[in-house]
Amino acid sequence: MKDEIRTLLEDLLPLVDFDSDFLFAELNSLDVTTILMTLADKYGIKLEATDATPKNLKSLDNIVAMVERKLAEKQ
Repeated sequence: MKDEIRTLLEDLLPLVDFDSDFLFAELNSLDVTTILMTLADKYGIKLEATDATPKNLKSLDNIVAMVERKLAEKQ
């Protein structure tokens, strides 16, 4: 799943370094909105503004964990 999310987001946001340990600091509000909307559409999960936290968007691993958590809650 991590590779799939990386590819999806790198295609949409080519200037963002998804290997960064401080990913959230590199994102602007449009980037955050793009990430949340894209992942919500791709995985059929509900992501809201309250999910756009530094913890959830700190790194690619944190983004993957957020998606996995939302998928588990959906079941």
